[in-house]
Amino acid sequence: MRRRKLPTGIQTFRKLREEGCYYVDKTACIHQLVTQGTHYFLSRPQRFGKSLLVDTLKELFEGSEALFKGLRIHDLWDWSVRHPVVRLSFAAGCFDESGSLEADFADQMARLERLAGVHSRNYATPHHRFAGLIEALHERTGRQVVVLVDEYDRPITEGLRTTLNMAKAHRDYLRDIFGVVKDFDALIKLSFFTGVSKASQSSDLNNLTDITLDPCYAAICGYTDDDLDTVFSAELNGLDRQEIRDWYGGYRWLGKPDESVYNPWSVLELFRSRRFKAHWFETGAPAFLTHTLVEREIDSLALESEYGTKATEEGIGEQELSAFDVDDLATTALLFQTGYLTITGEQRGDRGALYRLGRPNREVRQSLNANLLRVMSPDGTGRDRDRVRLRNLLEKDDLVGVKALFHAFFAGIPYEWHMRSKKLARFEAYYASIFYAHFDGAGLDVTVEESTSRGRLDMAVRFRGRVYVFEFKMVAGEGDGSAMRQIREKRYAEKHRRPGTLVHLIGVEFSAAERNIVRFDVERA
Repeated sequence: MRRRKLPTGIQTFRKLREEGCYYVDKTACIHQLVTQGTHYFLSRPQRFGKSLLVDTLKELFEGSEALFKGLRIHDLWDWSVRHPVVRLSFAAGCFDESGSLEADFADQMARLERLAGVHSRNYATPHHRFAGLIEALHERTGRQVVVLVDEYDRPITEGLRTTLNMAKAHRDYLRDIFGVVKDFDALIKLSFFTGVSKASQSSDLNNLTDITLDPCYAAICGYTDDDLDTVFSAELNGLDRQEIRDWYGGYRWLGKPDESVYNPWSVLELFRSRRFKAHWFETGAPAFLTHTLVEREIDSLALESEYGTKATEEGIGEQELSAFDVDDLATTALLFQTGYLTITGEQRGDRGALYRLGRPNREVRQSLNANLLRVMSPDGTGRDRDRVRLRNLLEKDDLVGVKALFHAFFAGIPYEWHMRSKKLARFEAYYASIFYAHFDGAGLDVTVEESTSRGRLDMAVRFRGRVYVFEFKMVAGEGDGSAMRQIREKRYAEKHRRPGTLVHLIGVEFSAAERNIVRFDVERA
């Protein structure tokens, strides 16, 4: 196949088709969607193709037949019938100030009214203004109206970064507006809402069909293995196919048992740059997620322990996965909805399905650690230079330098943080999580709470034929060597002994009084 233009960042269906870009044909799913129901909600992480899907629906109902030639839906669609479309998007707005949502909605409505030739009046409420537009379009065309709302929950999640009250105010404002869709059901051909989360009580749209975990639409956004091997076959030359899967695949919203989905943004950036890195994190990581995790003092080591290579042993119900209440944000649901966890298994019983969760891929694990470190860093930079330096030190097997790097990091944490945080003051887990986040964020092979025949070691790092076995302890005074003693007594090194492998034992002891490393013992097994 000849190479085409990569649709990186293109969210407009017309532009994508007219410029001859690669396009993964999702129109069979779209045809099923629009012919079998009326009101829908779809949740997917940011940068996963939701906006392109919404724009495709717009062009379909507006009758842009030329754009769909050669696609599966073309011969199934009645192109003689056109419907007026009301499309709203909250993807690009800034909603962290009072009145920002109201101003954004008013601007969007003014534009829609202008394009439709509808004269705006002094409506009593935004609800009435939205209803007035739908009524006017229906009266003018004699056709039912299509309502498309992209990233509808973003004003709520952005509000959470400011205050809980602002998030609630945005939720109530949206509830009032979009209640129109239910009230004017007879005038609406299709309503389709997308977002990261289906915010609880965010609107009166209890007539929406949530297709987030509907197997029929599991791949309506994102790329499958078959898509990569057929549509993008010309881009695969020189790239390791399994490495692409390890870095960017692994997402599952049910669907076929062996079918997972790739993050489209990351795959396209890989094809453009020919570099494996956390492309999605640079533009798609939701800030409110990291803010929430830090506020709850949930560290990366705890997340790795619970959702690492083994994933969750116990399942979680669909209702819990889809819940998003601004008054009570469940951490697991938040991680799933934002793309940092995915479904790894399903178990059905008398009380419904339970889903096991785990991390989808390497990009997610590495980018979350980098994001958490950025927030925890004394200077707020994420200390990217520290992770680069860490790799360089390990290249030289310079463990004295490794100790100095972490000692400097802890020394730079402001005094005020220790005063307001329980974890900083007392728990070794916080200090250990800094180690883990640095090593894992640097792209190294890291496992935590690794089981052996005599116990469970805290952390193991594999790098260039060497294994570094870590044990962490919170101690009083100057330390007593208890971390290294435990490594020896439990014989943690035995699991890693093999020809050609050098094993380092590292006992790290922290002091609550010193708020830093007080002992860093190193031995070769």
